[in-house]
Amino acid sequence: MRRSLRGARVEAVSDRRCLIVMRHAKAEPFASTDHARTLTDRGVASARDAGAHLREVQVTPDHAVVSSAVRTRQTWDAVVETAGFGDCHVFFDDAVFTGSAEVALEVLQALPEHAQSVMFVGHNPTAAFLCHYLDDGEGDATAVSAMLRGFPPGAVALLELSVPWAELGSETGRVTDFYVGQG
Repeated sequence: MRRSLRGARVEAVSDRRCLIVMRHAKAEPFASTDHARTLTDRGVASARDAGAHLREVQVTPDHAVVSSAVRTRQTWDAVVETAGFGDCHVFFDDAVFTGSAEVALEVLQALPEHAQSVMFVGHNPTAAFLCHYLDDGEGDATAVSAMLRGFPPGAVALLELSVPWAELGSETGRVTDFYVGQG
């Protein structure tokens, strides 16, 4: 099922920040460890499609927080390949892989104050939790409705934030776009 808000645009301005939350794309069900699971061919295609969508809506992160798992790193690489993200400070974090949604929130709260647009690539239920927790309910109704139907592999949500990263918390963001990469 293709879910998108075509033409949605999030622009970073001095008092607004953008958070891009993505769940890794479809991965193989088994590997020697959960951390070592890789993307399927369909997952790679889905991540590339999500990257094309981000390029289309003209969202480019200046920072990224990516789980250290192989499948999230591969998702990031495929998105970057298609989106053409230039200079982006990427942080691969073991805590995002092993920790709870609260740990992921703490990682985001510790971002540098000057970061305007940040991409988070992680796992569920953390990715979905972050979006629902941060959403103030005033965002785009179509995007929120699509997100409420599920946060499948390859899904990406855009949230507009009006607080500094250190103050990120319940209802401090607004969902402006939701898209599920097709593979």
